[in-house]
Amino acid sequence: MDSSKDDRIAEFHRLHSSGTFVMPNPWDAGSARALEQLGFPALASTSAGFAWTTGRADNQVTLDAVLEHLRAIVDAVAVPVNADFEGGYAVDPEQVNANVRLAAATGIAGLSIEDSTGDPARPLHDFDLAVERVRAARQAIDESGTGIVLTGRSEGFVVGRPDLDETIRRLRAYAEAGADCLYAPRIGTVEQVEAVVAAVSPKPVNLLINAPFITVAEAAAIGVRRISVGGTLARTAWAGFLEAAREIAGAGTFSRFEGLPDVDGLLRRR
Repeated sequence: MDSSKDDRIAEFHRLHSSGTFVMPNPWDAGSARALEQLGFPALASTSAGFAWTTGRADNQVTLDAVLEHLRAIVDAVAVPVNADFEGGYAVDPEQVNANVRLAAATGIAGLSIEDSTGDPARPLHDFDLAVERVRAARQAIDESGTGIVLTGRSEGFVVGRPDLDETIRRLRAYAEAGADCLYAPRIGTVEQVEAVVAAVSPKPVNLLINAPFITVAEAAAIGVRRISVGGTLARTAWAGFLEAAREIAGAGTFSRFEGLPDVDGLLRRR
């Protein structure tokens, strides 16, 4: 790995050491460049946002396509990039280990491993297997020599199992298995956020904000270290696109073609 990517990994670790930073989620190289120009100190991929650019739903993109996408995002910007690596694109811990090695070689500064299965009947991996998968990712990172930041994600609130006690039990176990940062997407109250932060302290917590239930300042005040938005920025872009397209298709008018940004001007800055 070249020295610039090593520097980004070191910077990503530094960002996790104190304070609170926002790490928004671009879905392609252009949106990554735009977010970098706005001054965000780090970025994160979004599995959903990327999948939509390929005409697929979330969780329907191949590992090879994701690795190519990560390389494109990393090469487009100079700030650290964290990978939404879903469940490691495997169930077996040994295969998770192998896939994490491939991801680490793309130049990312961090990645997350989640515990959802995609099976509505059993939406979360069994506890012991989930822990072993995080441990396998930790081993892969250590053996790669990259030192990228590992985030352990517990998906109970995403998959219809909103059990805070079980979520905390899993996050603590992922921390013990080697996760550097902990993440429970879709927790949606200040009290839940406070409970997670307290439970895994002093390890940092990533908070997903995909609804206006809290501000950056409020999250910082309760000890959140890192904030991301998942696919929500991509959905806001889709919202504007679909509203304009529906108006054209339905009314034959173009009222939304006003007050638009100078995208070329934004992307020329570096």
